[in-house]
Amino acid sequence: MDQIWKMTASEIAAAVRSKKLSATEVTHAHLERLDNVNLKINAVVQDCRKDALQAAQQVDEAIARGEDPGVLCGVPVTIKVNVDQKGYATTNGLRLLEKQVAESDSPVVSNIRKAGGVIVGRTNTPAFSLRWFTKNSLHGQTLNPRNKDITPGGSSGGAAAAVAAGICALGHGTDIAGSIRFPAYACGLHGLRPSLGRVPAYNSSAAERYIGAQLMAVSGPIARSISDIAISLTAMAASDPRDPWYVPAPLGQQDFPKRAALVVAPDGMHVADEVRAALIDAADKLKAVGWTIDEVNCPPLRPAADINAQLWMAETLFSAKDMMCQEADPDAQFVFDQMLNDVGEIDLDSVMKALQMRAGLVREWAVFLRDYPLVVCPVSGELPFVQQSDLQSEDAFAKVFEAQLTQRALPVIGVPSLSVATGEIQGRPVGVQLIAPDYREDILLAAGLDLEAAGEPIRVAEPNWA
Repeated sequence: MDQIWKMTASEIAAAVRSKKLSATEVTHAHLERLDNVNLKINAVVQDCRKDALQAAQQVDEAIARGEDPGVLCGVPVTIKVNVDQKGYATTNGLRLLEKQVAESDSPVVSNIRKAGGVIVGRTNTPAFSLRWFTKNSLHGQTLNPRNKDITPGGSSGGAAAAVAAGICALGHGTDIAGSIRFPAYACGLHGLRPSLGRVPAYNSSAAERYIGAQLMAVSGPIARSISDIAISLTAMAASDPRDPWYVPAPLGQQDFPKRAALVVAPDGMHVADEVRAALIDAADKLKAVGWTIDEVNCPPLRPAADINAQLWMAETLFSAKDMMCQEADPDAQFVFDQMLNDVGEIDLDSVMKALQMRAGLVREWAVFLRDYPLVVCPVSGELPFVQQSDLQSEDAFAKVFEAQLTQRALPVIGVPSLSVATGEIQGRPVGVQLIAPDYREDILLAAGLDLEAAGEPIRVAEPNWA
């Protein structure tokens, strides 16, 4: 039992399918791990053990009948508390939503179940899922199991912390401005932001979202291996008629030239020496296995990041401003105020012009990615931040905000991107970000496998502080 929670999702699925392990045995091992470490890190804030054991039993019964439960056969998974899971509150880190119990599963949850995944718990997010740190007045603060003094990332910080600590093999996350990619980076994991429309989304417990979230917010996986990212994407991407943005694009596509653009400092953003070194090392590793690497400038990202902020703040102003005041979460309010100050006045004209400009940026990136089907760039301009450093002052927030330029920009473009863990420097994880054309997650996975093979396997973290 001690070693089961260290296994990857792919290893677990194979072992359960071949009857070397039962799904029930795997679930018990991960629930025991949850009991042993979650009090220290506060990653899982809603316990699903009763339902998990029932789901595991169903997987075992299906195998006994000679059926294949799916690609996530018996794999322990966590779900972020901002998507609907029947019978649980979709809190989004808010006291106001503590009683908002979902009556049905969101498509991504439904797809995980259909693929044989076993949901062991629901993970923490900052209030309104608004920060690159994970803390709120309802569920408290999540700590990074690799280093409690640095952020686990946000907003899917609970998901990444749970995967890193071995509570689950796969974590579900959402990403509107880096909320999958940055937690993966901060916790020394891999995290995939899929193309817009790749993974169906819908929360019946809430009103329809405005255009900004419809264009930019996606669900995706956080994991300890690239093969786990691949199987979880297969599971999550099954079709669902409830999402009008869903695109039934094939997951496995045609061949592609192994040609990549290395972009060390997009749009002149400041990049720490350690991050720069990781990028160059990753490019060298790709070159060693047959990729052609050109160090070039990419199309603009800063205007896209500005559009992200405009659409995101418009969404909050029009749909959640009253809730922001009622919730009175001081951290969320400070961050919201800083972002709003950065954006300036938001009205119909500014939103329409932002959407107009977006079309040109999407076009420019599509042309660039035709020539370079892979881009290697920073996940963040800095190593993972010290806990709560964005709240220290307006200048401190501005530094964090600038470092997340790529996090904020890419959701506006809509292309898929993968955060790949590449090591650790002075107690802080580091990694690189890969970008590919629309619906070409297969290119990201191929490059991710090459980088993974050239490095060390990701270990489960042991939060052994006093």
